[in-house]
Amino acid sequence: MSAPVFLAEPGMLDGYGPGSAYVLDGAEARHAGVVQRRRAGERVDVADGAGVRLECVVATVEPGRLELDVLARHEEAAPGVRLVLAQALAKGDRDELAIEAATEVGVDEVVPWQAERSVVVWRGDRAAKSRARWLATVREATKQSRRARLPHVAHALDTAGLTARVRAVVGAGGTALVLDGAGSEAIATVALPDGAGATPAEVLVVVGPEGGISDGETAVLVAAGAVVTRLGPTVLRTSTAGPVAVAMLAQRLGRWA
Repeated sequence: MSAPVFLAEPGMLDGYGPGSAYVLDGAEARHAGVVQRRRAGERVDVADGAGVRLECVVATVEPGRLELDVLARHEEAAPGVRLVLAQALAKGDRDELAIEAATEVGVDEVVPWQAERSVVVWRGDRAAKSRARWLATVREATKQSRRARLPHVAHALDTAGLTARVRAVVGAGGTALVLDGAGSEAIATVALPDGAGATPAEVLVVVGPEGGISDGETAVLVAAGAVVTRLGPTVLRTSTAGPVAVAMLAQRLGRWA
């Protein structure tokens, strides 16, 4: 089994390599020492969320502090094509389930979308608290899936904001896909950017809420350059459509080769 991953802030692993010692402290150390009961001699990894991973072995364990011996350092290059999920806000925890699974299969950014038919509304204090839950969900899913890169959690967009994002993505050479069972083109064959540019291109996947994306929303997104795309012969829930799409796109982009 792969070693558990604990997260540091970007840049905090600079200068560490084989033969050095790294001190894990704070909440991550408490989780490692108290919750997971890590002991001296066990293998762990520390990642900075920006592509750097240290392979380590636990040297000593103290309350709120683990000293780790660094065995190896790996630097994971940023992807040439970024996978972005614009997930409509959904009731219950279905939107959080979606971003959790999408993180596990490789999404690079999640964007909360206040769609026309979203039952849930992010406003005021609720918006801040809800985004904090998304941040926590993505962080835990990153650790669970042993990733070295932590997906970005954007601030919530309304349809006008999402339309502007679609226009910007397409204008920069990326692709925007609106998932709809009635789409004329399958996600397995839709054209994708090749990732050969100096700046990473984006594939932006838009998933609607339980009631679906309205005709008006689809029209403005298509006018901005999005392509209405179907996943397959069945209709998926809002909690599963995004992760399935991200997984299929990751496979097509060679991430799972």
